[in-house]
Amino acid sequence: MLKKIKLEYVVEGMYIRELCSSWMEHPFWRTRFLLDDAKDLATLRESSIREVWIDTTRGRDVEGAEAAMTPAERDAEVQASLQSVPDAGRDWEPASMREELDRAATICRKSRQAMTSIFGEARMGRAVDTELARKVVEEITDSVARNSRALVSLARLKNADDYTYMHSVAVCALMVALGRELGLEDDAVLAAGEAGLMHDIGKAAMPLEVLNKPGKLTPEEFAVMKRHPAEGRRILQAAEEDLYPVTLDVCLHHHEKMDGSGYPEGLVGDQITLYAKMGAVCDVYDAITSNRPYKAGWDPGDSIRKMAEWAQGHFDPTVFQAFVKSLGIYPVGSLVRLESGRIGVVVDQSAGSLLKPVVKIFYSTSSGCRIPPKVVDLSATHVQEAIAGREDPTAWPFPDLDELWSGLPGGNG
Repeated sequence: MLKKIKLEYVVEGMYIRELCSSWMEHPFWRTRFLLDDAKDLATLRESSIREVWIDTTRGRDVEGAEAAMTPAERDAEVQASLQSVPDAGRDWEPASMREELDRAATICRKSRQAMTSIFGEARMGRAVDTELARKVVEEITDSVARNSRALVSLARLKNADDYTYMHSVAVCALMVALGRELGLEDDAVLAAGEAGLMHDIGKAAMPLEVLNKPGKLTPEEFAVMKRHPAEGRRILQAAEEDLYPVTLDVCLHHHEKMDGSGYPEGLVGDQITLYAKMGAVCDVYDAITSNRPYKAGWDPGDSIRKMAEWAQGHFDPTVFQAFVKSLGIYPVGSLVRLESGRIGVVVDQSAGSLLKPVVKIFYSTSSGCRIPPKVVDLSATHVQEAIAGREDPTAWPFPDLDELWSGLPGGNG
């Protein structure tokens, strides 16, 4: 039986079904859990949460609280409460890059915790927490709606140990941004985001010694890893009714290629759905721009250039072009040399041109030293500067490059 009770009546041993608060505001990353830790109870009491839903069939009942209601009243209130959660307090007001980066850092942190839990549960053979996954997708979707580049850019910054979890978060954000660029309806954008978040869940079934191997995989190990799409679909089928149908499709087919050379089914051209084509592009971009156990990530601008070289036969041309438009030819974080000889890092896209982003200039090649950082919109009519070309970050002593463009300590807060 579900009961809504005041926080003062909550005790250890209760099963929390729903915290009456926004997921981003409450102190836990889980949405449902057995309250069996005194520290969790103390954290809950110190929070701003005033009411919770408990499930008395899975934990202790309440004593002495005015929580009784008829079954019909209870069901009606539960349904109304849960249906209102996705839209409650959702903020889609446009925000600047600077404003959204701070919120995006919090979303990345909580999303990483959530995905660590989801992968851990899947590895133990338990069902995917679809409600938790949906909350992650909604928060990411809202962030991208406020500013399409902030979270997408920040999610790229992950260390090798975080890769499996944060790759899912990054691909979710990329799928949402791409879906919006393609003009998909709101519900279809949410579906794309969910598909991105769950596309690699099959890696939870892979041997850890292969998944986390710091070097190149042997042919035998690669054959094992190629099973992760099918394993992912198997894991998701247990929760199929609570997921968008495209989530299972993208999970199984995000490694398919237009020329039929992909896996696991070797699909060709229009045999691959739009969502799976989107997943293929987003998956590759985040993979090559991220630090992995066996290699450092490539510069975002150089990655777009390399993907353009591979596009023939690999990606759907329309999807890839929309992807480039959603990120920019010089994505945020790209190191560029200007025609003046100065060097800067892209901090935002401009409304004027994909070739003329907003750049933070901080180094002079003529003097060979740093100069006071200056943000310049290359598309502005009074600006004479232009990009001469990309620069390889590994060739320069700029250890603070990510902090320069993000403004966050260490680049990711």
